[in-house]
Amino acid sequence: MIYMNVMQDASEVVEYNCGHIPFYVHDNDIADYPDRKALCHWHKDIEIIYITEGKMNYHVNGKTIPLKDQSCVIINSQHLHYGSSRHDQNCKFICIRFQPGILNEGSTMYKKFVTPLIENSEIEYLCYDIDSPNHRRIVESIHHLDCIKKKMKDGDELRLISETYLLWQILFEECKPKLRQEAMVEPTDLVLQKKMVSYIHEHYQDALTLDEIAASANISRSKCCKIFKQYLHQSPVDFLNKYRLEVSRRLLTGSQDKVTQIAFSCGFNHLSYFSKIFINEYGCTPTEYRRKNAVAFG
Repeated sequence: MIYMNVMQDASEVVEYNCGHIPFYVHDNDIADYPDRKALCHWHKDIEIIYITEGKMNYHVNGKTIPLKDQSCVIINSQHLHYGSSRHDQNCKFICIRFQPGILNEGSTMYKKFVTPLIENSEIEYLCYDIDSPNHRRIVESIHHLDCIKKKMKDGDELRLISETYLLWQILFEECKPKLRQEAMVEPTDLVLQKKMVSYIHEHYQDALTLDEIAASANISRSKCCKIFKQYLHQSPVDFLNKYRLEVSRRLLTGSQDKVTQIAFSCGFNHLSYFSKIFINEYGCTPTEYRRKNAVAFG
């Protein structure tokens, strides 16, 4: 089971697996994620998702992108995103993440070819299906990066960076019409959404109300609900409860705390209510879930 490590500001604690550079390449299976769905998150890295088998929905800033065999999506830096199963079907995919800084951050070249792209809020993502003009070139780069990682040996970090430069050239040429000299200002509603998600992640243990969530962004209840529906396709309270449940599942399998203690620590004031929505969400009681996914403690 894959659990994402998300900070209080909804940013993911990104881990890397390619030697001495901030680079991650791995074959994934949506079935390995709880409920076949990742937590909504963001990070400064560029992320690439390439479907090798099946179908998946990918969500970026409230937009849903249907992906199928051989299609891919490239998510720009610092945008809210997550993947989920389509019709509860399984899906296999390659996930690639890397810090833009590996492209010679601080140099004149970086300022000319990288900064304008990653700081342009109009470029949230790029999607490629089999009929897209640059599909073949993008997929070739993905396969090359995946192959380098699987046969990784000392010094191959340089090959990863070299291939990333070739990939970035394609992206830059495609995005050039949208680029501007000055960085775009992030859309206000998206800034507010990040602020409210951060507030929930920081205060989920408290008895949060809709008024408090809205107040964290200094907006009305109705505006709060509208933004959550636009970007996360659910109500603020539903998002809060799902996050609490996700934290509770980690504690059930990763600690020896009693179920009652876990319920209270995740913001549920009544054990009966915690058990009820846990069953509705996962099809079993918290105790049954712990037993099925038990972790040995020393």
